[in-house]
Amino acid sequence: MFVMSYTPFGVDGVVIRVEADIRRGLPGVDITGLAQGAVKEAKERVRAAFRNSGFTFPSNRVLINLAPAGVRKEGAALDLPIAISVMAAAGIAPQTDSVMVLGELELSGRLRPVRGALAATAAGLAEGVEHFIVPVENADEARILTQNVAPAESLKDALNALVVRYETGSLPPCSVPPQGTCKQSEPFVGDFSEVRAQAIYKRALEIAAAGGHNLLVFGTPGAGKTMLARRTPSIMPALTTDESVEVTLLHSLAGRAQGGLITHPPFRSPHHSASAEGVLGGGRTVRPGEISLAHFGTLFMDEAPQFRINVLQALREPLEDRVISISRAERQARLPADFQLIMAANPCPCGRLGSANSTCLCSPEEVHRYWRKFGGALMDRVELRVAVNSPIEMGKSVSLMNGQSEETSERVAERVAQAVGIQRKRFKKESVSRGVRRNARMTPSLIQEHCTLSRDAENALQKALDKLGVSGRAFHSTLRVARTIADLEGCGAIQAYHIDEAIQYRRLGDDPYDVLC
Repeated sequence: MFVMSYTPFGVDGVVIRVEADIRRGLPGVDITGLAQGAVKEAKERVRAAFRNSGFTFPSNRVLINLAPAGVRKEGAALDLPIAISVMAAAGIAPQTDSVMVLGELELSGRLRPVRGALAATAAGLAEGVEHFIVPVENADEARILTQNVAPAESLKDALNALVVRYETGSLPPCSVPPQGTCKQSEPFVGDFSEVRAQAIYKRALEIAAAGGHNLLVFGTPGAGKTMLARRTPSIMPALTTDESVEVTLLHSLAGRAQGGLITHPPFRSPHHSASAEGVLGGGRTVRPGEISLAHFGTLFMDEAPQFRINVLQALREPLEDRVISISRAERQARLPADFQLIMAANPCPCGRLGSANSTCLCSPEEVHRYWRKFGGALMDRVELRVAVNSPIEMGKSVSLMNGQSEETSERVAERVAQAVGIQRKRFKKESVSRGVRRNARMTPSLIQEHCTLSRDAENALQKALDKLGVSGRAFHSTLRVARTIADLEGCGAIQAYHIDEAIQYRRLGDDPYDVLC
C-alpha cells in the first residue's frame, strides 16, 4: 500500500511515494530510502499517534519504503504519509491512489504545519495528483492552486477525509474559511513625506522602484539612508498573479509563509552578520536564502561594507543571471533571484568623512580599504549611486522645524505604477520567453529596440561617455535608467535631459573618497 507525499529540495522538490508492507516477524518498524534525521524518528511519533488516536499499531514487522530511494529525505512532513500508508497496509484506511498527504504528527495525534505546502501542491499537480490532505495551517497555501484540498487537524481527520474520498470520489467540503491574501512578507512602516529633504535620494528610489534598478546610497550617519530605504515598499506596485504565486511558493519553502497569497513585493533586510548560505540559500536540502526571498522585490543591505566580503562578491552572479545555481552530490538546484539591490553605507569606517560638524579619523588607505570590499565588478552592476548629507548639516534645520511639506508615498507610487504598467505592456512577450519584466532586465537587443534616442540625447550620451570612460555594461545601464526616467514621464523617445539625469546617478565612481572628502 502506498501514499504520495513530497520532500523539498530547491524550488521543485521531489514527489515521494511512501510504501508500507506488513509481514511476519518480531514487532518493529524499518524505514528504507535514505531517511535522515526527523524521518528516522517518525516511527516513534507514528506509534504514539496511533495509540493516542485510538488505533492499534500492527504487532508484526512493518517495512516503510520512501521512493525514489536515491533521494535524501529530511524533515517531519512525512509523518502523516507514513502513518496513512501503515493504516492502508493494515486495512484501517482505504487505498490512497492520486492523493498527496503532508503533515507532522504530535504524539497526541494532532497535526503540525509543514513548510513547502504550496510547492508540494504544484509538484503534485504536475505529477497528476488530484487531491491533497494537509494540516489546517497549510490549507490556504495549498488552495492557491487547487480547491481539492482537505485540511486536517489530526490523524483522525486525515483518515476521515480518505474514507469520504473513497466513498464519494471527492474530498469532504473544506470547513476552514480562507484567510485571503497577505500584503507582503515583511511589515514596513512610514511614508516618504515623513522624511524631510533628500529630494535626490527620493528621486533615485522612485527610479529604482519603477525600473527594478540597483542603488547604492552613502553618506554620514543620521542622513536618512536607512529611514528612506525602509519606506521603499510604500511606493512599490502590487505583484501580478503569476508573480504572487512564485513569491509565495519561495516563502513557503523557507517556512516563512504567513497564510494566503503574497500580493506585494517582498522587502528583505538581513543583518550584516548573515552567512553566505543565509543570503544565497543552501543547506543539505537547499532552502531559499534572503536573495530568493526578495524575488520580485527588494534586498536591502544596511551597512553594506560590514557584510563579509564573500557575501558581497557572491551577489554579482545573481544580479546578472537572476538565478542561483547550487550544486550538491545528488543533484543541482536552481533558485530564482530576480531582485533589486539597495545598499546603504557610511562614507568611511568612522562615518565622519564629509561631515561639516566633525572630523574624520580615518586615513585615505583605511577609506580605500573600506570601499574595496565592494569591488569594481559589483559596483559596475549598481546603476544608481547617491551621496547624501544630513539636512541639519546642510543648513535646513529651520525649514524642517517649520514643517515644510513633502510629497507622499501615494503620489510617488502612482507614477511608479504608471511606469511599471508601461513596462509590463512593453515586455509582455519577453516576460514569458526571456523572463524580462522590467527595464533593468533588458538585454542588448531589447535596448536597441526600445531605447530610441532623440538627436540631442545621442549627443548628450556621447559626450558623457567620452568624459566618464565607462564600460559596456555601464553604457547599457545608463540607457536602461534613461528609459525608466522617460517611462515615469510617459515619453516614447528618450530625451537629452533623461540622459543627463541618468548620467548624474552614474558619475560617482567605484570609490567615493573624492566625492565626500
